[in-house]
Amino acid sequence: MENTIMLNEKIYWVGKVDNRDVPFHRLTLTKGTTYNSYLLMTEKPTVIDTVDISFGREFVENLRKLIDLDKIKYIIINHTEPDHSGALGSLASKAKNAAIVCTKPAVEELKEMYKLHNREFIVVGDGDTLDIGGKTLKFIETPYLHTEETMVTYCEEDKILFPCDIFSTHIATNEYFNDLSKEDIKDDFIGYYKLIMHPHRRYVQDMIKKIKELDIKMIAPSHGFILRDNVESLINIYDYMSKNTDTQKKSLILHSTITGNTRKIANLLKENFEKQNIVSEVMDVNKAQMDEVMKAIDEADAVFFGTSTRYGDMIGNMEDILKALKGLTLEQKLGAAFGSYGWSGEAIEVMQDYLTETNFSVLNTSDIIKSTGMTNIELPLRIRFSPKEDNLKAIEDLVIYTSDLLLSRP
Repeated sequence: MENTIMLNEKIYWVGKVDNRDVPFHRLTLTKGTTYNSYLLMTEKPTVIDTVDISFGREFVENLRKLIDLDKIKYIIINHTEPDHSGALGSLASKAKNAAIVCTKPAVEELKEMYKLHNREFIVVGDGDTLDIGGKTLKFIETPYLHTEETMVTYCEEDKILFPCDIFSTHIATNEYFNDLSKEDIKDDFIGYYKLIMHPHRRYVQDMIKKIKELDIKMIAPSHGFILRDNVESLINIYDYMSKNTDTQKKSLILHSTITGNTRKIANLLKENFEKQNIVSEVMDVNKAQMDEVMKAIDEADAVFFGTSTRYGDMIGNMEDILKALKGLTLEQKLGAAFGSYGWSGEAIEVMQDYLTETNFSVLNTSDIIKSTGMTNIELPLRIRFSPKEDNLKAIEDLVIYTSDLLLSRP
């Protein structure tokens, strides 16, 4: 554990520099990384985030040299991923009087991950504040940056933003601050954005809107450099790179329906694509000629295939269209399956099987989880009977993800 570093009056870096080749999200960080944790030595001493679980004991011993752990009043967890919350179990076992501050979705995760079922939790949301004795912390929820429970913490008096993963760099550095770096960190800053945040670009824009009214003099993220030079320009990089500037993409929603429920899903997909400035067309494959359907597929950037299920099978002309896809050049296009069902829903899965045998970039839940960590999107999309209120958010999330993926492709 390194020496403590002062950010501002009563605010200290108490993290860990990891200069190994670090395995991370199925990659190797050849420049290493840091796990940044912060101690606010106020009247109600507060820790913001911890370090990777591998360094939990070292982290706690380092804190013990600085403060009587029983005096810690709050432990703030901005993001539950174990490279940030990993030392929480070790710290909580020693800091027995500390309440854990997090968003509502984080509570059960932290309880289960670190066996904290009997600890006090303080749930915070957008705009909530916490007086820690001489400093005021404001909390802003930033879901899906890069998982649902994330938030950022802002110290009003010091004008410091603690955004956990956001605005990070993967560099093992003992220079700590970007203005002390011997090299330009911009490429590493952008590289981190592309790796972690770009798949969630819509949520980046939501975050930018939420923090734009804050007077931010310093950003203290949970990886890499603490940013106290060119702060506004670095925020602007996130703003610029996450904007949807290409409005030339097109989605096509093909469907074959029995009672109209699959058509309803198709129309909801279209409405949501158009909200994202993606040109969208709905086509009933039983009312269009085969060459008309093939031409529409050729002109689209994303194609959704939808069917109802009857006796475990697709209906109408959908299977003929899927068979005609084999051998076509489709690798630059996104493909996805959806449908409505009643007693069962086999046809939607059969349609997914057909798509995986083409060279579409086929959207599926497994790949989305592996590439983004997001668990709120299910593909193929299966809806029983007519779409209901609780299906609308699932459709919206799916379209936002697909739109952002489309707009990030050449």
